[in-house]
This record gives sequence, C-alpha cells and structure tokens, in this order.
Amino acid sequence: MHNRSDQFTKSLLRDGLSLASAAETEVEVLAATQKIDVYSVRDPARESERAAMGLLGELSAEPSLFEPFQGTPGLRQVRHCPRKQLTWHHELERRVRSAARSVAPDEDTDTPPQPAVAFPALVVIGPGRPETVLDAYRCEPVQAGVYQAVPGLAMRVVVLAELPRTRAPLLLRLLGSGRRFREAVADLAALPRDALEKSVAVPLLLHFGFDQQEPTTDEEDDVSAAIRAWFEEYTQQLRDEGRNQGRAEEAARAVLTALRVRGIAVPDILRKRILIEKDPELLERWHERAIVAASIEDVLPDLS
Repeated sequence: MHNRSDQFTKSLLRDGLSLASAAETEVEVLAATQKIDVYSVRDPARESERAAMGLLGELSAEPSLFEPFQGTPGLRQVRHCPRKQLTWHHELERRVRSAARSVAPDEDTDTPPQPAVAFPALVVIGPGRPETVLDAYRCEPVQAGVYQAVPGLAMRVVVLAELPRTRAPLLLRLLGSGRRFREAVADLAALPRDALEKSVAVPLLLHFGFDQQEPTTDEEDDVSAAIRAWFEEYTQQLRDEGRNQGRAEEAARAVLTALRVRGIAVPDILRKRILIEKDPELLERWHERAIVAASIEDVLPDLS
C-alpha cells in the first residue's frame, strides 16, 4: 500500500507537471565527493578547554562544520557548504542505522525506528562582509562579526574584519590577513606564557614559517617588526626548553641506572618523582648521591 501511494504521488506530479514542463520521476542524484574543512563534536570531558577558546569555543558548542574562505565568499561559493552539511547529516544517520542493525540484526521490520541524529551546524568564515550571502540567507547579527541565518539552516557567518580586537575572538582573528593578522599575533604575544591560545597557535605559526615573513614597507612595519622580534625570542625559548628537557630526561635515567647498579629498590612513587623532575642540576646532584648511596634515603632525603 505504501509503495502504491508513493508511485501514485510521483506519477500524478510527473504527469501534471508534464503539461507545461519536462518532468521525470526517480531521477538519480549523483553526489560528487566533498570534503569538510573541519568537523567538530563537543567533548563533555573538556568543557574547561572549550570555554577558554572564547568565540571559537562558543561556535563549537554543537556538532559543527567549519568552512573558512581566504577571500570573501560569494553566494555561489557558499552554496557548496549547505550541500556538505546535508550530505554529512545523511551519512551520520546512515551510520547510526547501520550500528542499530548490527546490534539487533534479527528484528523483523522493514522500517526500523529512525535514530535521532543531531543536525550539524555550519560555520562559514571569511575576511570580509559577504553581502549577497547575508541577504540570501536572511542573516541577522548575533554579536560583533557573527551572523545567524534563518533557524532551519543552522548556519552562522563569521566576518573576520568585524571581530572586535579583544581576546575572545583571538583564535579566529588569527585567520585574517594583512594588518589584522599582525594585530592578532601581537595580541597573542602579549598573553601570559601559559595561555591556551599560545599553546594552540604558536607551534603552528612557527611550523608554517610565519616567523620568517619579509618585512612590509608600509605603515605595518612597526607591527611586523614587533612580531618578528617576539617570534625570535619565543623560538629561542622553545629551543632552550627543548635542550633542558633532553638534559633532564637523560639525568633522570642516569639516577635510576645508578640506583639499580647499587641494588637499591626505588618505590614507584619515587621513580615517578625522579622521572617528572625538570631541573637538570637537581637531577645531577641526585645522580652524584646515587653513585655512592646505601639507600634511597641517601639520594632523596627530603622525599623518602
């Protein structure tokens, strides 16, 4: 009965539309292979890290596709993104259905209940204001530099040029170019050494060679020079830390080796304490004691 009704519906539409159109039924849709730039799913165990990410953390509060553009995207370019969004949601549903069938393969039903799969949000990021996109999708501003499309689309548009020069959108501001990028890097440099933004961005900036950009010849010279100076200082600090870490690891192994040769048992808690010690000079003093020690107390009198 269901199939008969379905066929009737399609046939009626086809024949009716054929009076004034070229109409077909059962038209196969071939989806070309597409790649989502970045797909993010919230991890409840890492809420503190997400909160520290500022605006980027807010935008990743729900399963989301992130689609950044180097230039300001037009409507034709952005239309590819909802296609990815819909196709990916269909794939997520397929995976859940497949998993449900594998758990209960003997259920005698042609139409198993459709598992609920959250529809992923879409975040489009571009340097400038995409007027045609904002108009076509009826986007409304929700905060500085962020626009929300009509609810059914689950789509937000981030305009990097309109983001305020504050810490909250810093990770996103680093996606900009020219002076905005330089300002973002300068703001990054001013953060505390243990800032989450530095742990994320600095290794990537160094890896991709942004510390070796040629100096500009316009009004951005001062900003560029400050950034290069900071990169040089930071890179040297990383090298020094790497050398110290290698020296500490080697010294810790030497302490444990000396204790083993002396036949001295090392409790697990003290073994871990030796291995996590970062001060090479302290470890070397422990090593000197271990060479002549009769017990672990002779090596670590304050810890044993």
